[in-house]
Amino acid sequence: MKQSRVAIRYAKALLQLSIEQDVLEQSYSDMTLIQSICFQSKDLSLLLKSPIVKTDQKLKILDEVFGSKVGKVSMLFINIITNKKREVLLEGIANSFISLYKAYNNIESAKVTTAVPLTVELKSEVISYIKKYGDKEVELTEEVDESIIGGVIIRMGDKQIDASLSSEISELRQVFNKNLYLQDF
Repeated sequence: MKQSRVAIRYAKALLQLSIEQDVLEQSYSDMTLIQSICFQSKDLSLLLKSPIVKTDQKLKILDEVFGSKVGKVSMLFINIITNKKREVLLEGIANSFISLYKAYNNIESAKVTTAVPLTVELKSEVISYIKKYGDKEVELTEEVDESIIGGVIIRMGDKQIDASLSSEISELRQVFNKNLYLQDF
């Protein structure tokens, strides 16, 4: 997902403030909560985008939704962006903050797609394989997709390793569809 420059700047400001106030972990958990709530609740997203709802009403609603669940710094940050009429960017700021947090703490996100759930041994092998290509900690997300038949698909950032049987079958199908035999008369 492409992130706007404004959202990235606000996320950088929140990251710096969190480091200065020594509440970085709290801010990270707050932003993951905000990201998940904004993603799950389309009504909240529509409310934040609505020019009809006044700023003070949005502040009250955001305080009701997030007030008891997030830390003081995060709530003050939400109030500031709402007062500056930037509440539309709240989900984008949360996404940007999470990305910046992972870069700051040297964490690599990876997504593993398999046909069956990974065992503990396979999971540790995948993590060690990913660590071999960098000196970062690995945050692994597992997905089970039976349509790949077997094998594995690993996505890390903008890189992808596709060792699934469905892609192998697709490649073979393309090879067999080419007519390699030309008849000479």
